Amino acid sequence: MTTRGVLYVHSAPRALCPHVEWAVAGVLGARVTLDWIKQPASPETLRAEFSWQGAPSAASKMASALRGWRLLRFEVTAEPSTTTEGERFSSTPSLGIFHAVIGQHGDILIPEDRLRSATSRAVRGETDLVDEVNKLLGKPWDDELEPFRHAGEGAPVRWLHQVV
Repeated sequence: MTTRGVLYVHSAPRALCPHVEWAVAGVLGARVTLDWIKQPASPETLRAEFSWQGAPSAASKMASALRGWRLLRFEVTAEPSTTTEGERFSSTPSLGIFHAVIGQHGDILIPEDRLRSATSRAVRGETDLVDEVNKLLGKPWDDELEPFRHAGEGAPVRWLHQVV
């Protein structure tokens, strides 16, 4: 069984680009050469994106392989299928990594225990419920990545298929 997804490297220092390619290649089991272009939102960095096809676990493995480099801004998505939910991983230097489960219709699915915990903290007055829900939905990551996403409009996308 395979799934499809997209890797968006929103910003990476030039010296880190080959390491990103090697990490992704290790996950997909195929050579990866990304088309790096300048990132207008952060001129000293480059950006790349491509679509991939691989095992349902490929998105989480890519995110794990890339998360150690704190200078990267990236997102990895995996489409839902008839047998698995989709996923989205977002990472920024200041916030770290965010993970969301994506349902068949593209909605973020929040586990019951995470909602209970958020409402409990809000009831105890430790935090605001709206802030808690926004974190569960990944809003802080979306806010930080949005300028980098717009800077990539019109960028080329390359399909990469996992060798099975």
